[in-house]
Amino acid sequence: MVQSVQRAIQILRELASAGPRLGVSELADRLGVAKPTVHALLRTLEAEHVVVQDRESSKYQLGPDLVLLGNAYLDTQELRTRSLTWADQLATRTGEAVWVAVLTGDHVLVVHHAFRPEGAVQILEVGASIPWSTCALGKAIAAHSPAADRERLLGGEPAVLTGASITDPGVLADQLDEVLKTGYAVEDQECAIGDAGIAAPVFDRSGDVVGAIGIIGPVERLLAETARQELAVAVRETARNLSRDLGASRGSAMRRTGG
Repeated sequence: MVQSVQRAIQILRELASAGPRLGVSELADRLGVAKPTVHALLRTLEAEHVVVQDRESSKYQLGPDLVLLGNAYLDTQELRTRSLTWADQLATRTGEAVWVAVLTGDHVLVVHHAFRPEGAVQILEVGASIPWSTCALGKAIAAHSPAADRERLLGGEPAVLTGASITDPGVLADQLDEVLKTGYAVEDQECAIGDAGIAAPVFDRSGDVVGAIGIIGPVERLLAETARQELAVAVRETARNLSRDLGASRGSAMRRTGG
């Protein structure tokens, strides 16, 4: 591992999580690195336009070229590109917003967002990072992840976003087992009060889980007894079709999504 590269990435992560601006001394304290080293790294990152310095405060913030890199990732992310049509169809079928996400560390990253067909003004959530245990997307992925990854996720500190966020690893483990039985995961106001989610895992040609697709909407619409099962079937069928589009075998996609 190249230490200077690792430290440069740590600087970018600190600016992303603690921003909008941090000074050399603040970054040095956070990283436990000497100020001259941090300053040299910042000057290099600034020359590459991934950080910029505010001339009034002399503090640093993320730079514009990160947008280009992020867009390049999205443009080449196979799950996202394959999901565009399927997500639109699911949004039309259910009347709800659709998110597609991948697991990064202990969070899920939203790589595609299909708007709800009708309703109030909506905010594009592409790029949103959500603790895995607080959303249906994360639970759908975790349930089908390799045993070591699943144990790592369950062994981490559970995130608390609302009073409904689940912090008991045993309860989370039971939920993941239920996902394996039903083929879909549910979130009930664990990420945002008033919102719920239903999601199913997506697999690739090797049979590995590569992400999840799901619907997000008001809890009274998604989890009402009269609607929940029908919505879950729609989500599960879409995930199965998307998996097949990614090369998963028909039998494998059906077995692993509860078909």
